[in-house]
Amino acid sequence: MAHPQLSAEQALAAWLKHLAHERRLSPRTLEAYGHIGRQYLAFLQRHRGETPDMESLGTVTPAELRAHLAERRSGDRPLSARSISQTLSAIRTFHAFLDRRCGVPAPQLALVRGPRVKPSLPRPVSEDQARGLMQEPETDPDAAPWEVARDRAVLTLLYGCGLRISEGLSLTRADTPLPETLRITGKGGKTRLVPVLPAVRQAIDAYLALQPFPLASGDALFRARRGGPLSPRHVQATVQRLRSRLGLPASATPHALRHSFATHLLGAGADLRSIQELLGHASLSTTQKYTAVDAARLLDAYASAHPRA
Repeated sequence: MAHPQLSAEQALAAWLKHLAHERRLSPRTLEAYGHIGRQYLAFLQRHRGETPDMESLGTVTPAELRAHLAERRSGDRPLSARSISQTLSAIRTFHAFLDRRCGVPAPQLALVRGPRVKPSLPRPVSEDQARGLMQEPETDPDAAPWEVARDRAVLTLLYGCGLRISEGLSLTRADTPLPETLRITGKGGKTRLVPVLPAVRQAIDAYLALQPFPLASGDALFRARRGGPLSPRHVQATVQRLRSRLGLPASATPHALRHSFATHLLGAGADLRSIQELLGHASLSTTQKYTAVDAARLLDAYASAHPRA
């Protein structure tokens, strides 16, 4: 059913609300989609010389969409081919919403093709590098012993359970002491069970024994220096300082610990379906990227070790 009374901005807001409450996208993804949508509407206003409305959104031509993508790729802050592809995907999703919910189709935009993007492989760290990140978390000379224990617990949790930063920092005091299997809510509100290694449980118990704040059952488990919830930025900054000390590449990030979790399991003989469940991937094709990583490491080892390589 059409909604001619909605402005383009209201339609964008309705789309973002749909993504948040029905698709349950993460706040970070919603922020990115909102930025893409606002840039798109601003381009249409400049290009057509008038504020777009619902009716005009259904008349956007492939040439106009290509012009917008070209502008995003050649502006003051040009986007990469991958970002352009993501921009096109978001705009198509917006128009699909307008078609389904507002009766404003734009089938002509299916003619627009994005740039070819070479699939990127996950970049894990080695087992020794992962061990170094977990054993040397003290990067701030002013850090209290409980803060050192906290950083070690967070990094051990990310690697030991294969969690995203947001998943690790979502744990509350009620989740402790950690059980043998932990129920994690990931992207899209999808839940999964993750086994908890004794080393993970010990690291978190050590942190809890030292941290100085009274925590109610619903409070975030990991606390910042002044007592508030620990931020993802702190975890990222900690790993950034650690990789400088340990001589690790820029690809050694907190998320690389999740990649390492999967790659090391695969190398030890775990099957893809099990790894898919542990990571919470909706599609097996996402998990299959780790087979290419493992094969690449095998070839590298062969090339460096074989006398005739």
